[in-house]
Amino acid sequence: MTSRVPSKRYWFFAGSFLITLLLYIDRVCISSAKDSIAADLTLTDIQMGWVLSAFALGYALFQVPGGTLGDKYGVRKVMTSIMVLWSIFTALTGAAWNYISMLFFRFIFGAGEAGAFPNISRAAFSWVPTKERGVFQGINFSGSRLGAAFALPLVAYLIDAWGWRNIFYFFGAIGIICAVWFFVIFRNKPEEHKGLSDAEKEFIVKNRQQEVEKKGGDLPLKTVLTSKNVILAMVQYIGSNFIFFFMLTWLFPYIKAKYELSLVATGFYAMLPLLAGAVGNWVSGFMVDSIYRKGKWKRSRQLPATIGFILVVIGILASLHMDTALGAVLCLSVAIFGADMTLSPSWSFCMDIGEENSGKVSGMMNMAGNLGSFTTALAFPYLQEWTGSNEPFFYVAAALGVVAIFCWSFMNPNKKLNDAN
Repeated sequence: MTSRVPSKRYWFFAGSFLITLLLYIDRVCISSAKDSIAADLTLTDIQMGWVLSAFALGYALFQVPGGTLGDKYGVRKVMTSIMVLWSIFTALTGAAWNYISMLFFRFIFGAGEAGAFPNISRAAFSWVPTKERGVFQGINFSGSRLGAAFALPLVAYLIDAWGWRNIFYFFGAIGIICAVWFFVIFRNKPEEHKGLSDAEKEFIVKNRQQEVEKKGGDLPLKTVLTSKNVILAMVQYIGSNFIFFFMLTWLFPYIKAKYELSLVATGFYAMLPLLAGAVGNWVSGFMVDSIYRKGKWKRSRQLPATIGFILVVIGILASLHMDTALGAVLCLSVAIFGADMTLSPSWSFCMDIGEENSGKVSGMMNMAGNLGSFTTALAFPYLQEWTGSNEPFFYVAAALGVVAIFCWSFMNPNKKLNDAN
């Protein structure tokens, strides 16, 4: 009779969940506060589009540096620094006095958050057994969706009670506390953590993906950029982020204005797609691991992602035919359920092919995805101004979903970046 393996490693899962929860609470605050900020600083919708996109640009540009630093110096030090930086600029958002200062603070805030997911991915390479990757990624990303979902009505309520500036000060302070907590608790590898038993350490080491000996130093950026696998991963992730970032930024003011809703009522409507996204992460995570355990590594990545993008296209196009706020939001919830089904296979795929360079590879994918987010924040107000309609934006989002389905049909997790190209 085999003895039961201890499961204290699941505290790593829980810690990652809480970090992503905070990450997205800080990120989505500005959506609920959009009208208050615009009124206080006298900003137009186009200017607010640039404010929202400033975050996405900083977030995109610093993905690879953030992931590379984690690969080189260790997640514990780098992630702590990242959390401190983004928390400081969360607080400074509340101190913005004009358009330019708001652009600057949101850009640096985005740059600060940029390395978070690549470093979590790098930590997971060391901490998570390969057969548990899908569930880990599902739990991890569901934290981000739940954080954003509950933040929308909560922040809307707190704005009425405290004013928009105090919201950013409050969450900035919480972030600093969490950074200190992370530095005290976390270790780069389970072998270094005194809280784990020898049996659990042995289990993790034997069942995680093994590091390979680096030949010729660190993996050259050219190797990453010329990999077909990486390029396809980047392109499909643009399709996922393009529609999801709309939910974090423009959905709240869009349905508030279109259906003449109150601030708090809008928050409850806007949280529905994000709750659907959390469920999509869980479903996809279990699906990835279930298929993987049957020995079908490639299918475990491709099938959940492909189903997800099919739902993205269906949900987006169906939303255009809805006449009520609830109908439109439910259709968009289907789309976000699908978009979030693509996350677990996408980030698992980066660990599959990147191995000990997972931070750099996942950072490259996330950089591309957040260039899609940058485009989203600007495309929605500009397309509306140019065409007089919201529909062109949604047709673009659906088209990107179709492209992503095509990409996944050619992605192969068995081809590692350390293999000969």
